[in-house]
Amino acid sequence: MALQGKHILVGISGGIAAYKIPELIRSLTKAGAEVRVTTTKHALEFVTELTLQTVSGSRVYSDVFAAINEHATEHISLPDWCDAMIVAPATANVVCKMAAGIADDALTTTICSCAARKPIVVAPAMNDKMWENPAVQQAVNTLRTWKKVQILEPEEGILACGTSGKGRMPQIEVLKEALEYALTEQTMRGQKILITAGGTQEKIDPVRFISNYSTGKMGFALAHACARRGAEVTLVCGSVSAPLINPFGRIHRIDALSAQAMYKVCLNAWPRHDSAILCAAVADFAPQTESNEKIKKQDGQSELTLHLVTTPDIAKALGETKKPEQQLIGFALETQHEKENALRKLERKHMDAIVLNSLRDSGAGFGVDTNRVTILRKDGNSFELPLQSKADVADRIVELSLIS
Repeated sequence: MALQGKHILVGISGGIAAYKIPELIRSLTKAGAEVRVTTTKHALEFVTELTLQTVSGSRVYSDVFAAINEHATEHISLPDWCDAMIVAPATANVVCKMAAGIADDALTTTICSCAARKPIVVAPAMNDKMWENPAVQQAVNTLRTWKKVQILEPEEGILACGTSGKGRMPQIEVLKEALEYALTEQTMRGQKILITAGGTQEKIDPVRFISNYSTGKMGFALAHACARRGAEVTLVCGSVSAPLINPFGRIHRIDALSAQAMYKVCLNAWPRHDSAILCAAVADFAPQTESNEKIKKQDGQSELTLHLVTTPDIAKALGETKKPEQQLIGFALETQHEKENALRKLERKHMDAIVLNSLRDSGAGFGVDTNRVTILRKDGNSFELPLQSKADVADRIVELSLIS
């Protein structure tokens, strides 16, 4: 949603990671963005101008004085056109030039005219020894003070020279998410949000447990939606299979596999947060005792009885200790009398809103990338959302549930 209809300017400098940028451009255009490209001349040693022009659908700006430029001052017209810019890869040379205000080629002149007016995401990529250079670190620290610039941390791993260290360009999905952060209004800056995600695992013995089909996708989408708006998110994870993309470190993950472990983490964290969104599928029951050894089937055995006990009620505990200024959002998955049961849960657990899921809807529920929910608020308002991506559902939940 954040990229739909947006104008994105992609700046490429001369590093080996430049070969990955056509994939980024395709990902941005698939998300509905219009992309234009500016490069240094050295960048075109790693990825061809024809490739960039083909995937972006636009002429590449690589030479300040090229006769084919649409305008005499492309470095001014492109920043006027774009909603945001990303510099990826950003070499040591370009990072230092940015910080010093040096503008001596197509890319750096464009950056120079863009930096004070439009959001810029910078993705440094270089050898670890170059990343550690004091001049580079000083330049990075300078750029971090600029209002419109956001710096991504390089990743650790095998580098082009064959050594291992910190200097790899972040993955394409991280770059894309970083642009979505840059384009989202910071309406939740200063807020601290507690979110639970995934299913819990209640151990039977060392190799078996009771759980459910939750993958954590909805909870992770909610974490991204809040973090993009500037919030600091504490994400308490049960069993999850969704990837967590965290470009600027605003999401702080805590793993808590069992209902009891999640209960303790949430109860401890709740007083320090402004709001909580309880999206995790927490088991209502757990084995009364956990066997230290694998339970083996005996000869002739035809059944096994498990004694289950109720697990701690996280939503109820947070609702009972909720301060007037805090907000509590819950989830309900019902298979019958959905709305009635959800409203009773909303009132009984002192929630401000509850998000009702139904397994009756095709394409909604566990393990899929889409969802269809109804948001019920304690003020009597309700909002039935159509089937859409979980990212879009998360945006609507945040907009309609967290009442500022």
